[in-house]
Amino acid sequence: MRMRRIRNHPMMRKMVEETTLSVTDLVYPLFLTEGENIKEESPSLPDVYNLSLDQLEDEIKEIKGLGIPAIILFGIPDKKDNHGSQAYAEDGIIQKGIRKIKEIDSELLIITDVCMCEYTDHGHCGILDDLGNVENDTTIEYLAKIALSHAKAGADIIAPSDMMDFRVKRIRKELDDHGFKHIPIMAYSAKFASSFYGPFRDTAKTTPSFGDRKSYQMDYHNGREALQEVALDLEEDADFIMVKPATPYLDIIKEIKNHFNTKIVAYHVSGEYAMLKHAVSQGLLDESAIYETMIAIKRAGAKIIITYHAKEIAKWLKEGKY
Repeated sequence: MRMRRIRNHPMMRKMVEETTLSVTDLVYPLFLTEGENIKEESPSLPDVYNLSLDQLEDEIKEIKGLGIPAIILFGIPDKKDNHGSQAYAEDGIIQKGIRKIKEIDSELLIITDVCMCEYTDHGHCGILDDLGNVENDTTIEYLAKIALSHAKAGADIIAPSDMMDFRVKRIRKELDDHGFKHIPIMAYSAKFASSFYGPFRDTAKTTPSFGDRKSYQMDYHNGREALQEVALDLEEDADFIMVKPATPYLDIIKEIKNHFNTKIVAYHVSGEYAMLKHAVSQGLLDESAIYETMIAIKRAGAKIIITYHAKEIAKWLKEGKY
């Protein structure tokens, strides 16, 4: 058989594509900050901005106009403390942001990141004990409070990113007990302790004041352990399973696809985005490398991709560029 026969015509190549990318596969991250008249570009993420709530209308209309179905929200509070109290406050930046976005467009799907690192004065993802360690079982009680506050504000999907043990089960119970059985949980199940988060931490101001997050995020030397994490989260009733980062962990995405019948989300993180953006801007890569990367993530098995590239990809798809 001559394999090249089916590659001779562009329409024939299109007809036999095994993997496709749709705008409905994309989720766009948004950073919300306290204040007014703020649209501040990230120092390390080109074309990504911290936005005050009064700047949201144009942003949401652009996202909706491009056909992007969902956003994931991250908050930058004006004050932090050792219990991350602004994370679950009724007038917290995310809670206000959810309500504002729903006023602008009630149909746009809002996913909320549930963690404490953006809200604690020490920058870790939970409550610290006397020795400076994140205390798992105390932390999940706070995560449940945060999740409930997001649901009450109108969030459509709750996405815990903290990597505490048993947090999916605890959040599920909190939501169910308060009448939110219909709200899905998108668990950051295989979230690795990665160097690729650096630009995000600059943007969201979440760099830990001491130490690192390796005692709760996954060791990148391990693959089978990721399958254990996924299995446990599914047992605790997670509705979506996330792998983060994406491209360095395509093998993990593929293994999850092969072992579980579940909906897989890949987070194409800030470091991955920054590398591609800078390589394209310097002429080292053609911009088609961005689309190729997304296809690789889909081919590995992800159904949904969270990416800062969502807007430009949506524009390309609308133009029929790929």
